[in-house]
Amino acid sequence: MIGFGYDIHRLAPGRKLMLGGVAIPFEKGPVAHSDGDVLVHALCDALLGAAALGDIGKHFPDSAPEFKGVSSLDLLHRVVELVHEKNYVIINVDVTVVLERPKIGPHVLQMTETLAPVLQLSTGRVSIKATTNEGFGGIGAGEAIAAFAVAQIEPAVSPHS
Repeated sequence: MIGFGYDIHRLAPGRKLMLGGVAIPFEKGPVAHSDGDVLVHALCDALLGAAALGDIGKHFPDSAPEFKGVSSLDLLHRVVELVHEKNYVIINVDVTVVLERPKIGPHVLQMTETLAPVLQLSTGRVSIKATTNEGFGGIGAGEAIAAFAVAQIEPAVSPHS
């Protein structure tokens, strides 16, 4: 099974930019109820979609005070548990972050090493890339950040099957 996820947030000065569970030095960060980690949010939606479990808003509504300022990694931990509870294993994930700046290339290895254990995957099964919006729209103007993710899962094999 394959799932697809997408997330976008406006950027504002003076907020912390979290991507893939890593704090990225930058003068802007996402406006969000949680920590606004678009990479992890898109990944959560891809995993939930692959398992036909709805979306991140269904499980972690932004109207719920308990999720105010929550680490997106905590949400990802819970999503992985939900996928496993439905008797699936995660095979691999692929994420593309869309932003004009900062460059995230220097942080990709740290993001991969942060996400892989949460996903219970080797780092070779976690792909993170970035691209720009070539100056178009809110992302191109540096006013927003977005991420697209796909995840592949499959039924867990029972030792008795």
